[in-house]
Amino acid sequence: MTLQTDCATDDLAWEGSPFAWIKSRPSRLRGKIGGQLAAGWCAARGLDVTAAPDCECDRMIGGLRAEVRFSAWSAQGGYTFQPFRDQRYDVAVCLGVSPFDAHCWVIPKDVLMRHVIEHTPQHTGARGRDTFWIHALDPANAPDWLASYGGRLKRAIVVLRKLARRRGTTGRP
Repeated sequence: MTLQTDCATDDLAWEGSPFAWIKSRPSRLRGKIGGQLAAGWCAARGLDVTAAPDCECDRMIGGLRAEVRFSAWSAQGGYTFQPFRDQRYDVAVCLGVSPFDAHCWVIPKDVLMRHVIEHTPQHTGARGRDTFWIHALDPANAPDWLASYGGRLKRAIVVLRKLARRRGTTGRP
């Protein structure tokens, strides 16, 4: 049994999409499914994926403390990855699916600090002080600072492996 057979969708905009089943799930469950998809994708490419050692990251991937963010393409166009906080992690793995494509960016935390955290609040007012987001991200028009961290899945896995090697471990050979 797979996640796909466990879930169904009636969202006609995604009819025929291999990812349509995800769209009908509640937001919190979509995030969990996205985390499982990202973990499986990394593991299938030879990276060790283990549970997070604490609540400051989502998973350990290739020896890196990783935050995993998931987004399904919105009707307004683009991916929205949220929330980002200044916690203890090395990278954010941002996996997005559109009806017939998938994209991923592996963003080092220091890059998030320069361009997202403290720069693009998710909320306004007093609530906007600790959560930040990447909003309406169109892979065809990604900001320059994001281009070298992925987009296509093949590029993102190269970035992740490179960062894991720098850390000194990639997991399996």
